[in-house]
Amino acid sequence: MMAELGVFALVLALIVALVQATLPLLGAKWGIAAWVRLARPAAALQCLLSLLAAGVLFWCFGTQDYSVLYVAANSHSDLPMIYKLTAFWGGHEGSMLLWQVLLACWSVAVAWRSRALPADFVARVLAVLGWVSVGFLLFVLFLSNPFLRLVPAALEGKDLNPLLQDPGMVFHPPLLYMGYVGFVVPFAFALAALISGELGAAWARWSRSWTLAAWGFLTLGILLGSAWAYYVLGWGGWWFWDPVENASFMPWLVGTALLHSLIVTDQRGAFRSWSALLAICAFSLCLLGTFLVRSGVLTSVHAFAVDPGRGLFILCFIVAVVGVSLWLYAWRAPELGTGGGQFALLSRETLLLVNNVLFCAAALAVLIGTLYPLALDVLRNEKISVGPPYFEAVFLPLVLPALALMGCGTVARWKQGSGRELWQRLRAALVLTVVGVAVLGLTQAGSITPVTLLGVALGLWCLLSTLAHAVQRLLPAVRQGAGWQRVARQPWGWWGTVMAHAGVGVFVMAVSLANGLETKRETHVAQGQSVEAGHYRFTLVGLSSVEGPNYDAQRAHFRVSDGDQSWDMYPEKRAYRVQTMGLSQAAIDSRWTRDVFIALGEPLDETGQAWTVRLQVKPWMEWIWMGTFMMALGAGLSLLDKRFRTGRQRVPRAARSAAAHKVA
Repeated sequence: MMAELGVFALVLALIVALVQATLPLLGAKWGIAAWVRLARPAAALQCLLSLLAAGVLFWCFGTQDYSVLYVAANSHSDLPMIYKLTAFWGGHEGSMLLWQVLLACWSVAVAWRSRALPADFVARVLAVLGWVSVGFLLFVLFLSNPFLRLVPAALEGKDLNPLLQDPGMVFHPPLLYMGYVGFVVPFAFALAALISGELGAAWARWSRSWTLAAWGFLTLGILLGSAWAYYVLGWGGWWFWDPVENASFMPWLVGTALLHSLIVTDQRGAFRSWSALLAICAFSLCLLGTFLVRSGVLTSVHAFAVDPGRGLFILCFIVAVVGVSLWLYAWRAPELGTGGGQFALLSRETLLLVNNVLFCAAALAVLIGTLYPLALDVLRNEKISVGPPYFEAVFLPLVLPALALMGCGTVARWKQGSGRELWQRLRAALVLTVVGVAVLGLTQAGSITPVTLLGVALGLWCLLSTLAHAVQRLLPAVRQGAGWQRVARQPWGWWGTVMAHAGVGVFVMAVSLANGLETKRETHVAQGQSVEAGHYRFTLVGLSSVEGPNYDAQRAHFRVSDGDQSWDMYPEKRAYRVQTMGLSQAAIDSRWTRDVFIALGEPLDETGQAWTVRLQVKPWMEWIWMGTFMMALGAGLSLLDKRFRTGRQRVPRAARSAAAHKVA
């Protein structure tokens, strides 16, 4: 009966979503207050019903109910309990239910946090969210039902994909989906503004915090996904421009542009057209990513191969959402205007505008590289792959200027600016960047390439220009003896900006050094034999058999030495019993300045005493994760700023001055 309860909950959620999508919208149009007031309770009830359906699916996995087809396909009695539960989102049907649950949760959060906003506007926002929920609930119920019965019930499950039996499975998909789904909120705010004609800066101010939250979650999700691939797939890389990786990276790029555009719209009233269009594009790319992963058109370790009917539904849904959104945008475009008046060539507005163009162009380059092989396959039945060479040749020339301009945009003035003023503010950062890169080039002469030096230079520039901005803002108060008071008075949003921009600098430097100075070696080694990679010696001490809960493994014992220091590492080659799939579990020794990576390949003889191995020494690898985490932390710090909270309406400075004058 539990599976039937889950279906019943989803059917009720669909009915409530239809109410949420229609009556509040009509009530706002016709002035029927009772219908407008339905928006919030409808969103709350839809969320409760979606959570009930999710709870039922968790129950089916926890109790090993193999009469449910989805449970039988993704679980096994020997699977550890944590993976039995997280198998919820280990397959197609469960991951789509997770999409809907998170969408319902975002809707409730909007309803709760927007109580101080105009009721009619909130009703339109929740109605847009309701229509998106209707689409996904229809998809889950009719094409991706996780509660379908298996008759007769299976005696045992087929087990979870071994690649997903990892602690990363607990956190990565929910965080990634929180970011993916979260971009529906600025999309809903933009559409509500387009529907109502309220096209000033208010909607951008109200949606800014939601964009920050979605961007922060997506950043964390990408971070965990990259780290997961790094230590699970056994190839020692953290990014390979996989199409499914690109599916999450494209909305991140456009979301970054949207964040900066909303800042200008909020602060200066400009870029209103940009903000509305970017909000539509960010969510459209999230839907496109869902189509790529769920339709079966991609072959990837991340993708789910499903029937074409599902892909056709998602494609039609994308066409409907994007088509209606762009029609509304075109309809209201004459009223959007530019706003904000004129601004100088070296003003902050100009620099942010150029960066937005570069980020959007970079996202377009990634989109072309991702979709071109699919289009060629459909039109000419030719299969090609677009890999790192394309993206390095097309993507990097667009991002590098954006990094160079980022340091200037942080310190530039609104509306006006001059080259002399920028030079005065940034000359120390520029000099230190040149000195730092020169020292690195001299100390690593012969082993470092010009491309690596360029990457380090841009990363160091981003970091030092951000620090220069912070010092210039805080130093006068320190000189006057009021340093701590000035620090305490800085808004959380400013600290978040500093943290995120510094994180970008750390990330770019770490990526450049890790890729430019790494040592790789693929070789074979027998028991008792030693091999070298870089200045490290790797000795295979022995091998042993290990029995896991649902796998058998060969564990190698390596003694790694670096001068007078030595330590032990234990990579494994696992064979999963049910899935009959082999998986290399790499051993990684992480320090602040480098990672030592060992992955077992295949045995060279029947005795299993000699193996192929992949050895890598990757400098500054931990700082890649640190830099990305700093970006997400910057978003979190900004969310602490009371100015960004949707429930607090900020009165513009001009309006406050007028009100004070009237009272006087």
